[in-house]
Amino acid sequence: MFRIVKAKMLVENICLLEVEAPRIARHCEPGQFVIVRADESAERIPLTICDYDREAGTVTLVIQVIGASSLKIASLKTGEFMADITGPLGQPSDFVNEDIEEVRKRNYLFVCGGLGTAPVYPQIKWCKEHGVNFDVIVGTKTHDTLILEKEFEEVAGEHYFITTDDGSYKRSGMVTVCMQDLIENEGRKYDVCVAIGPMIMMKFAAKMALDHGIHTIVSMNPIMVDGTGMCGACRLVIGDEVKFACVDGPEFDASLVDFDSAMKRMALYKTEEGKAYLAAQEGDTHHGGCGKCN
Repeated sequence: MFRIVKAKMLVENICLLEVEAPRIARHCEPGQFVIVRADESAERIPLTICDYDREAGTVTLVIQVIGASSLKIASLKTGEFMADITGPLGQPSDFVNEDIEEVRKRNYLFVCGGLGTAPVYPQIKWCKEHGVNFDVIVGTKTHDTLILEKEFEEVAGEHYFITTDDGSYKRSGMVTVCMQDLIENEGRKYDVCVAIGPMIMMKFAAKMALDHGIHTIVSMNPIMVDGTGMCGACRLVIGDEVKFACVDGPEFDASLVDFDSAMKRMALYKTEEGKAYLAAQEGDTHHGGCGKCN
């Protein structure tokens, strides 16, 4: 059992939980995720790590309520317990394991939208702690759906740019409009772009960055279901290789990702007929691990 240290609603249908999990807190890095269960009868849900405190032994998760299992988790109160939290899983962000002096030579642009704001937070926090230059763009539909504003302001300061689709707060327009403004009108130079958010957002953010010659990384966590590679939901063709977001990622080189096929596959996977079709079409490569799990 894992105790909830803090629970609060950020906006409607999105909550934050700080969970006592010292072993995970000691070992997790930006980019990784955990699998949680509210109780022993609940579904297993993969969630990217929003923050961690190694000294306090806690990890912070942000959950969007989209079904019964996520509602169970979001309903937990401070002092209550969740049944399981397993991790850290997945691969850390590339810069975590690279030569820090090489990383410090680069200028990073982080672009996030919706719930993708949560996994970007530990990345910009890591960059600030290690003296890495960065800007961060957060896109949201309206001011009322913006999350973690105070936390981002404290870490990024003047390098934090908010844009709303409806123009109700700060800049107006989608994240690509803000990207274009920073790159073309303000003359900002970036070596690496990290885009995390809805698939359609990542597709067009990646296209804009790549069109400007910026090496771009995207996180495929939106397509994860099982979190172990055995369900086949997050199967991707990256370049000419079969990969699984939860095992090999969740972050990948955006230039190698076929977003259109990934989004089509996501739609198919939502039905039992679609799952059966994909399993039959993909054969032994449908699952991760041994590839032959029944």
